[in-house]
Amino acid sequence: MTDTSLFALTGRIALVTGSTQGIGLALARGLAKAGASVILNGRDKGRLAKAAADLQADGATVFQLAFDATDHAAVKDAVDGFEAETGPIEICINNAGMQHRAPLEDFEPEAFERLLRTNISTVFNVGQAVARHMISRGRGKIVNIASVQSALARPSIAPYTATKGAVANLTKGMATDWAKYGLQCNAIAPGYFDTPLNAALVANPEFSAWLEKRTPAGRWGKVEELVGAAVFLSSDASSFVNGHTLYVDGGITASL
Repeated sequence: MTDTSLFALTGRIALVTGSTQGIGLALARGLAKAGASVILNGRDKGRLAKAAADLQADGATVFQLAFDATDHAAVKDAVDGFEAETGPIEICINNAGMQHRAPLEDFEPEAFERLLRTNISTVFNVGQAVARHMISRGRGKIVNIASVQSALARPSIAPYTATKGAVANLTKGMATDWAKYGLQCNAIAPGYFDTPLNAALVANPEFSAWLEKRTPAGRWGKVEELVGAAVFLSSDASSFVNGHTLYVDGGITASL
């Protein structure tokens, strides 16, 4: 086996939740270029079809699963159905997530509950559904998308910070329970990336100036710069990496 073959994903099927745009779509594209067939997921069938056509135009093998990742029963039905009708899901990227900004003292409880469902429950729902099949096969890769906010906090996003801290710890729990069955469960913690979720911040000159000064790399990240970490954690190259959160952040968590 050559060194590069350790990173090959040829013949494997990867599910990426929340993959119609931003980080999810970039990761799906990157896994496809590494040889995987990818399952795109979202709730909007129109956006899902558009994203699938975009990847197929680049030569990717793409499947579409339109389900709400916050709905445990719907997730189980979708995953079980795909496994029975199409093939094994050998890689799962739990990327679905959202942000809501407000001062903590004014944070609406409904918004807090939405964050919990979208950022934490989805990781549990999809992770459990795919793991049940992976366990029976004795192998599988689960990669959860955490955040620098798994370790840090900023004003107006305290509940988001709580959810991403939970993602990092749920990742440890997955590894603790499932490593004995041959699964590797890890997380990627992106720093500040130019995505639709961060569009308002990217467009804010004051914030961008602060970020460039605060980040040792001196700039926003590009979503394509997350692909290498995703391929590594999805491949045989990470066969003894488990319960780890890999920060891809330009050095922001390393520097005061």
